[in-house]
Amino acid sequence: MSGVRPTRAARAGRAAVIVTALLWSLGPVVYGIVLSVRPYGEVTRDPLGLPDRLDLSAFATAMRDESDGGFGLGRFVLNSLGVAAGTVALSILVCILGAYAAARLRYRGRALTNGIILAVYLFPGIVLAVPKFVILSRLGLTSTLVGLLIVYVAATVPVALYMMRNFFLALPQSVEEAAIMDGCTLGQLLVRVVLPIAVPGVVATAIYVFMIAWNEYFYALLFLVQHRDLWTAPLGIAQLGDFQVPVTVLLAGSIAVTVPVVIVFFLAQRYIVSGLVQGAER
Repeated sequence: MSGVRPTRAARAGRAAVIVTALLWSLGPVVYGIVLSVRPYGEVTRDPLGLPDRLDLSAFATAMRDESDGGFGLGRFVLNSLGVAAGTVALSILVCILGAYAAARLRYRGRALTNGIILAVYLFPGIVLAVPKFVILSRLGLTSTLVGLLIVYVAATVPVALYMMRNFFLALPQSVEEAAIMDGCTLGQLLVRVVLPIAVPGVVATAIYVFMIAWNEYFYALLFLVQHRDLWTAPLGIAQLGDFQVPVTVLLAGSIAVTVPVVIVFFLAQRYIVSGLVQGAER
């Protein structure tokens, strides 16, 4: 059966399904981009028309500070970048050590520990919101980006550790055993042997953590709602949903917030694919 070629009708049907799926998924995105580069007056007169000229003023309005007549989204994006980058750095640093220990070390209660790690991630964020808020208020870190960073690290470490543990389990132990035979210490083994091989898995996990921190809204609203200058991008986008904000500005702001994630994804695409495959090889 593997050598049977699909008929012309089958190929045409497959192409039709692919085209339909692309139009269904990309159509609204393309339409939103078109609206964001049209003058607002043209959009109100003819919402389905094509732009006669490109107008990028909606992007400028969305990104400028409030003092300059904008909505401050540029500052919010920078806040999100700082928090997301810090979350990735701390989470990956912690998870590399923890995941390798969970994958390679033998100790009593190992299976139970791994189960608890996954169970913590499965807890709804709203259940843990009050304890986290109380702890940070006692530390004086509420209404700060540092406090939000700590919350994001606590929220992402369980899933990142679980993902990276699977990547380490997929690595061949023979390579590590050979390095130990050559006199490598545990630290040298991890830095010189394990991590270079596990780069795709580490990058895939880092991208996943970055996307969680970049798109998170609930904790940002809980800790930063009263301090507008510290808002993150999701909070800034939420304010653009007001009925008084032109739809072109809303779409321009949404596209501007999406661009960093798309750029990071495409730059690390090959690592993500190979990392996901590596994590599945168990």
